[in-house]
Amino acid sequence: MTDDELQQLVEKVSIQSFHRPFRHRAIFNHRLRTTGGRYMLHDHRLEFNASQLEHFGMDEFIKIIKHELCHYHLHLAGNGYKHQDQAFKRLLRQVGGSRYCGAIPGTCNRSLVRYIYQCEHCRQRYERRRRLDTKKYVCGKCRGKLLLIEGKKLSDKKQKRG
Repeated sequence: MTDDELQQLVEKVSIQSFHRPFRHRAIFNHRLRTTGGRYMLHDHRLEFNASQLEHFGMDEFIKIIKHELCHYHLHLAGNGYKHQDQAFKRLLRQVGGSRYCGAIPGTCNRSLVRYIYQCEHCRQRYERRRRLDTKKYVCGKCRGKLLLIEGKKLSDKKQKRG
């Protein structure tokens, strides 16, 4: 798919799903790796990851387009356009957009995971590259206490210095 075909597709999805025209530019950004697309606040441009279309097909790609168009239309209307805003979540549900895009094989390097935390209560696991302050953060599922089960402990660093 070319950038011109993408532009036409985004304009069509905007009219069909949002009943509003898309009046700016939509392009493929081949440098995007871990995200399906992004909305640029300063010039209202939409950029999309072509690999998402190749790996997951047109149906999933249209859901990504709807997600980015939610940001676009809400921002231009002066409403809450961020992921945590209720207006964004509501509109995304109404139009059937995806909240998250699938991970493309080969882009997620699991060898970069250095810390594994587990909830004391529900046993939910969290893999992280960076160390978390377990006094500050809790489980996102049940708000239980997080325990470091694999990785460097803070006490290990202190022992090396002394």
